Formats: sequence, C-alpha cells, structure tokens
Amino acid sequence: MKTLALSVALMLAAHAQNPGVPVRMVVTVEPHHGAAAPPVSPADIMVYHNKDRFPVTALTPLRSTGLQLWILIDDGADTALGSQLGDLRKFIQAQPVNFEVGVGYMRNGTVTSTQRPTPDHELAAKALRLPLGDAGASTSPYISLVDLIKKWPPTERAREVLMISSGIDPLYGPGPQNPYVQRAIDEAQRAGVVVSSIFFGGAGHSAHSYWQITWGQNGLSQLAEETGGEFYWQGMSNPVSFSPYLDEFSGVLNNQYLVTAVVSGKPGGFEPIKVRTEIPHVSVVAPSKVYIPKG
Repeated sequence: MKTLALSVALMLAAHAQNPGVPVRMVVTVEPHHGAAAPPVSPADIMVYHNKDRFPVTALTPLRSTGLQLWILIDDGADTALGSQLGDLRKFIQAQPVNFEVGVGYMRNGTVTSTQRPTPDHELAAKALRLPLGDAGASTSPYISLVDLIKKWPPTERAREVLMISSGIDPLYGPGPQNPYVQRAIDEAQRAGVVVSSIFFGGAGHSAHSYWQITWGQNGLSQLAEETGGEFYWQGMSNPVSFSPYLDEFSGVLNNQYLVTAVVSGKPGGFEPIKVRTEIPHVSVVAPSKVYIPKG
C-alpha cells in the first residue's frame, strides 16, 4: 500500500509541475472471445507515455454523446461493389438516432459528397451509388481522406470514417513509407478522427497485382492501427458480403467511449501514448498518438 501511495504521489507531483491540457480521444473497449463488454469507468482506462500516467478526467459512451460517421467509397473501385450496397444501406438504417451518417466518393484527391452527415438515415442510405469503376479516378485515397478531414467542421461529437477502397495509391505507387499514408494518419490524429476500412478491389490492372494489393492493404491497415480504427479484409479477394464486417463494426461503435485525458507535451506537437486497462479479458484499442493543441 505504501508503494502504491508513493507512486500516486509522484504522479501527482509530476503532473503539478507540468499540468498539461485536456485532450479528447475515442477508444474501443474490446472484450475477448466475443463476450459482452463490461461496464467501464474513468478509473479503468489508463493513458501512458513511457512510464508517465496521464489523468483520465472523463469517459462517456459514444451511444450517449453521438457520432458523425462518413462512409467514403473509392470511385476507382470495381463496379462489382454494387452487390454490397444493400448491406451498406441496412447498416446505415440501423444506426442510433444520435449517429449522423454522411456518404462521399473519393476521386482525384478530393471527396464528392452525395450526403452530408445527417440523422436522417433513410436519406443517407439513398445517397449510395455505384462507384465509377474508373482506374484513373483515384489519385490517392489517402489524399482524399485528408481533403475530407480538413473541410470537416468542428463538432462536439466524436468523428469517424469508414473507407471502402483497395488502398492502392496510384500517386505514390507500391512500397513502404508512403508519405500520403503518413499525412493521412497525422491529419486524422490531429483532428481526433478514427479511420476504419473495408478492402475492396479496384478497377483496371492494379486490381490483379499481388504486389500493389499487398501494399494497398498495408496502407489501410496502418491507417486504422494508428488512428484507433479497424481494418476488414478477406485475403486478396473481394468479400462475398459486407454484412459480417458491418455487424462487427456496429459492435465496435457500440463499445466506444469518448475519453478526456490531461496530457503533457509540447504544444502543437504529437505525444505517443499507450492506453490500457486492468479489466480482465478486455483490450483497449486507441490511437498511437494524440495531438497537443496550442494555447
């Protein structure tokens, strides 16, 4: 008990010298083996940088705070994606009333909105259409994502994106250390946006290139991993149905929390963090870094 009290005292003393600023992030509480998620309190979520623990001051379920969710479809995707639109419509229609859903199409480094985020889920579902199926339509899905994030008006709600793309980047090409992937990660972390993805092959030759598909999936996976999202794929082939992915993603949204932690760091920079819990048989999914705002 004395050791625990001393550790807490040292943490509070360090915090008093460098009090930090409140930073919000979305975390997912993920129970193991398909079990139901247990109740979670602020004391159950631990945010660390190295050995320093940052105080968690608030924790609210997204189902209470609300959410803005963009569904982004790559206009360079194969038109066979049309067979998945029914599953996407059902997913949109099933969302809670305080979840606003928007639909957009990634093309030429931008996002063309067919429906801004709205609580009218029927309206959002009707905004879905076939992708163009034009291999030249996608300059880079990651640049399109950055375009969306920069134009996304601030909101008190949590913000998330579900991208449907091959992840292949015609602008950079296949290979490691894609600067457009890294920029998308930085912008998403700066804005507190969680990005999840479903792999679906593109049109044209690249859709059959094992090399390009591999790096496309790597880019989508890295983007999800570092922003606290999920990546869904089925090897190198397109899924028969989006339904299992969307059911799992609905479960993720239902187990997410908006967390406020008081984080110390250089204003205008990123702070690497680890988010953990001591609740048995539960993992926490969170972004790899948080942005420390200026001022």
